Amino acid sequence: MTLFDIPGWILLVWLFVLGTVIGSFLNVCIYRIPRHESLWDQLRGIGYPPSRCPRCLTPILLRDNIPIFGWLLLGGRCRNCRLRISPRYPLIELFNGLLFALVYWYEVPFDFAARYTDTPLHTSFGPSTMGMSPVAVLHWRYAYHMILIEAMLVASFIDFDEMLIPDASTLPAMAMGLIVGTAVPQVHIVPVWFTGPALIQSYLILLPASWRSWFGEGVRGLSTGIEVPEWIGAWPHLHGFLVSLTGLLVGGGIVWGVRIIGSWILRREAMGFGDVILVAMIGSFLGWQATVYAFFIAPAFALVVVLVSMLFGMRRVIPYGPYLSLGALAMILGWPHIWPSAERLFQMGVFVPILGAVMTALLAACLLMTQGIKWLLGIPLYPDDNEEMPWTSADTLTYLAFENRDAQQGQWRREDWPGTAAGRGTVFEDAWRRGSTGGWRNRP
Repeated sequence: MTLFDIPGWILLVWLFVLGTVIGSFLNVCIYRIPRHESLWDQLRGIGYPPSRCPRCLTPILLRDNIPIFGWLLLGGRCRNCRLRISPRYPLIELFNGLLFALVYWYEVPFDFAARYTDTPLHTSFGPSTMGMSPVAVLHWRYAYHMILIEAMLVASFIDFDEMLIPDASTLPAMAMGLIVGTAVPQVHIVPVWFTGPALIQSYLILLPASWRSWFGEGVRGLSTGIEVPEWIGAWPHLHGFLVSLTGLLVGGGIVWGVRIIGSWILRREAMGFGDVILVAMIGSFLGWQATVYAFFIAPAFALVVVLVSMLFGMRRVIPYGPYLSLGALAMILGWPHIWPSAERLFQMGVFVPILGAVMTALLAACLLMTQGIKWLLGIPLYPDDNEEMPWTSADTLTYLAFENRDAQQGQWRREDWPGTAAGRGTVFEDAWRRGSTGGWRNRP
């Protein structure tokens, strides 16, 4: 089912090359976007000025921009001034090329006789091809997911470097998620709403009898026992828009809620606002169900890093954006293994928001309990904003230098090595005291 029946290995090689080329562009985004404040300046700064060496400002030649091989041929140094070029650039290009090939190999069946249902992302109650060729649907979905993965890659590396996620790394992709998800609704994996009548029956006893009729409407999937609202098939483009919009609002709302609760109880920023936008962007592509599950997968990746940081005495504050991105990527690549356990949860219908409210209350209770344990153990509850930073030897030297800025203070003036005055920043002051306007070079 590959595009134009081209052999799969040829497509994988071509996609790897394309991925390395786009990876070179991602390197530019990672380097330039954080250097500007506003969204417009960030977007404009990606293409202007042209790439050049940061030390000697020599424009980078076209042959030096060849992904991976350009860095190898230069020996990892600038052609003109020999400034060292980080090996991260070719590694990102290589990694991105592998991602392009891996995701395609995973999502698109290579067998010419393969069916649309053979893709690992297929769900029996998800959107149908709706008159579009199955091959076209699979490739649209692949391109859709690669836009998301590329945006997450840029945001993650910037977050690692700068501990922030700029708008230019997320907002344009979020707009693409909404636009493409509306125009090509077949790219979505699961509908915006579905219920499992058999599962819900066990919860109806909690509701008044007059409300129980709400759960009987819809189209029952004969093979799945899952009900999907009728309007989804009648209004596919509206449904595609609502999948993206709901994913955006729910994904961003969850992180925003954690941010508010954590900041209120801990009196420190629990999650950055960039994380809110990042998860909202993920939701615009994957829908709210997959985004919620990805949010709960992310801590598993972050926990490993936190434990290593604590063991080796490294910084305890870590950027969370990369792990949110890993959670979303795991959701895509591990769909047949992760989704079955999530599907039963989301079949609960209107009970899902109730469960979300309960979990939010439990989060606040856990944080309050943690604060209570810290109080009992005599551990400070809140960070001390006035806490002094460690005093290093460099701080001592700087302090002494400015306490006694003039090395000849209280002494008869004597000739001294000019480097002493230069190190203290008093070259011209000494020249002025001697009545010389040319500095130490004009001494008799």
